This record gives sequence, C-alpha cells and structure tokens, in this order.
Amino acid sequence: MISIRTSTPSECDKIREVHLRAFPAGERELVADLAGNLLGENTTPSVLSLVAEVEGEIAGHVALSPVATASDRRWRGYILAPLGVCPEFQKRGVGVALVEQGIARLRESQVDVLFVYGDPQYYGKFGFQTETAGAYAPPYALQFPIGWQAMALRDEGNRQIDEARAEPIAISCVAALCDPRLW
Repeated sequence: MISIRTSTPSECDKIREVHLRAFPAGERELVADLAGNLLGENTTPSVLSLVAEVEGEIAGHVALSPVATASDRRWRGYILAPLGVCPEFQKRGVGVALVEQGIARLRESQVDVLFVYGDPQYYGKFGFQTETAGAYAPPYALQFPIGWQAMALRDEGNRQIDEARAEPIAISCVAALCDPRLW
C-alpha cells in the first residue's frame, strides 16, 4: 500500500537519494540538488514537499513550489518539480499517487494554475496541457518547449488564461528553480 505524507526537513538525504536513483547520470545530481534545495526554501506560500512510502520505506518524492506573475497579485500558481520514484517502485502507481495528492492539496489551498515541465504523455493523463501553459512564459528558455504544460485548478486560473494578451504572462519561480540548466 502507498502512503503519501508531507516530508520533513530531516529527510533531505533520503529524498536526495530517491532522485539520485530515479534520474539518469546526466541529470541526477542537478535534480537531487533541486529537491534538497526546495526543502530549505522559505517562501510564502510555502513549498509543498510530499513523499510516498511503501512498507515504511520512502519510495518517491514530489515538490510543488509557488510561482508568481507581476500582472495579478491575487493569482496563485505552483510548479511541479521534481518528481522522482526509486526504480524498484516504478510502474506501481507511486508517481501517480504523488501527483494526484499534490493536485488535490493545491486545489484545497485555492491555487489557480499548476505548471509542469516534463513528458506530455505522462503528465497529460492528469490534465496538464501545452495549450494552457501557452498563456504563460516560463522563467527561462526551454530546451524542449513541448514539455511546458499547465492545468487550471479553479475558475480564477481559467479567467487569467482567457484574459491573456497576445504576449504570454511571465512567471517567476523560487530561488531553487532559478537555474537555466533545469529548463
């Protein structure tokens, strides 16, 4: 059985290990550093860091951190990054459970839009769309623009998308994500 809970700062090493094991050699250090740095981010609203446990062992981790726009101070956005699952727990629903729990918690918190930069086939099954993300400009140039996706979590998110001008709305992110290599 998969159990999802909020992580604790004392689990930083275990969370880093999840990402070191989940990602290929060219990415693992960068992503593990991101996950660890997000645990230490002091933001308002705060970063949401969730772990999945299977039989008492941390099997996966997801971080969701706030993003902002200069155009509307009441608007609330988040970005999902990173998501990692230990290889022996992959294809067992751990990643799905983490993403679904993250989405549910952000909806409860009245977040308007959730972004992700990842595989459209995987994230599309949750409702992420490239069209929705097209109303927003990511903080950095993207190596794979098709991976920029978003989903409106409530009507306020849809309103801002509907009112978007010809130019996408620029978003800014927390310090840990301010590394062009991540994009």
